[in-house]
Amino acid sequence: MSEWSFINEGWFVYTVLPLLIFCARITDVTLGTMRIIFVNRGGKFVAPLLGCAEALIWVLAASQVMKHLTNPLCYLSYGAGFATGTYVGMLIEERMAMGMLTVRIILNRGNSHLQAALRQAGHGVTVVEGQGVRGPVNMLFVVIRRRLLPSVVNLIHQHAPDAFYSTEEVRAASGGTLMQPTGHGRRRSALRRPAGRV
Repeated sequence: MSEWSFINEGWFVYTVLPLLIFCARITDVTLGTMRIIFVNRGGKFVAPLLGCAEALIWVLAASQVMKHLTNPLCYLSYGAGFATGTYVGMLIEERMAMGMLTVRIILNRGNSHLQAALRQAGHGVTVVEGQGVRGPVNMLFVVIRRRLLPSVVNLIHQHAPDAFYSTEEVRAASGGTLMQPTGHGRRRSALRRPAGRV
């Protein structure tokens, strides 16, 4: 046991241990964020695995804090790791851009350039006529993969800068067509799978 005696020395308790707790918290909170994302998207196999790893790492980090209640650096590293892990998890989620969205666009009925541009780009567009405060409007509904949202927003700004648009997450969809990016451009595919498995 002598080779492990260093874990009770001051340099380890006040420098290395807080750093380990900080890293452990970043890891388990990031895993927790990803677990919630997969739960919302129907990831029945990935979410439990992430939850198991998250719980194990949390127990290790929390147990070290409880063992060193007189060390304020452990408290600080625990809280800082939680905050950093939340941020890192959000960044990873943005990078992954999983799932699908419904984009709703409301614009003046006389503007047909946007729907033409969206269809030319390969998106399926459903148009519904409506009545706004300032007169007749068209409501455009487009179901897209999340990673394609920036390109759709760019088309909206180009062809209908005054249009109102909003997005809503899609848990499942079937029928119709869905544009997919490929290595040689973009193509359409049947929209048949639930959003959590896209």
